[in-house]
Amino acid sequence: MKKIELTMILIALNFIGCGSIQGTIPTNNTPSQEDKIDYNSKFINTTDCNQIIDKEFFTSCFDYKLKATKSVSYTLEGDLMSNKIEKRPSFYKEPTLDKRYQIVTTDYTNTGYDRGHLAPHASFDWSQESLDAVYSLVNIIPQAPQVNRNMWVKVEKYARDKALTLGSLDVLNVVRYSKNHKTIGKNRMAVSKGFYKVLYNHDKNYQECFYYINRLNASSRDDTINKHRIDCDEVKY
Repeated sequence: MKKIELTMILIALNFIGCGSIQGTIPTNNTPSQEDKIDYNSKFINTTDCNQIIDKEFFTSCFDYKLKATKSVSYTLEGDLMSNKIEKRPSFYKEPTLDKRYQIVTTDYTNTGYDRGHLAPHASFDWSQESLDAVYSLVNIIPQAPQVNRNMWVKVEKYARDKALTLGSLDVLNVVRYSKNHKTIGKNRMAVSKGFYKVLYNHDKNYQECFYYINRLNASSRDDTINKHRIDCDEVKY
């Protein structure tokens, strides 16, 4: 009788132990309650941003000294991802910024950098108004061509696919600048060292994060989004 009781106790302890371990090891895709960060308030706030610009379809955190955006947030609705407007709008100066801080398209001319979207064209081409919004230069940063055209574009498509799967997806792009950052153009816009993309839907218990180095000599050969996946705790200005 004592042997049976001892066996039952050991089984019970083993079951409890396994359950507690599973409950304390969140994966990158299944955030614990503590990991469910309010990314908007963490990165888009009056402490980190000189000006918060609401473009209706996305929100930008702008820095006057950098003359550049530090982060952009938006929500992708899955049922809008299949609509397409083919004609591309023209880039334009952000009218809500003081002229001292405005960037113009010619600031990119002959610099070697692309005009890279943070809130991407292909995610907002479901209406003329949403597409026009993402062509504000406050949504554009200097991106290395190989990164913009062949690497970053993959995670943008991945985000759209996730929005279709989950119904909706919140996205935050965070741009990292070094203290001795490079500048381009007459207006001396800062060039970033890299940028993060945070994908999350807290209602579906999902989040993933990625980081891309903004390097002109970057090679996109054999590139996959898995090579850029990081722990979301690493995302920072």
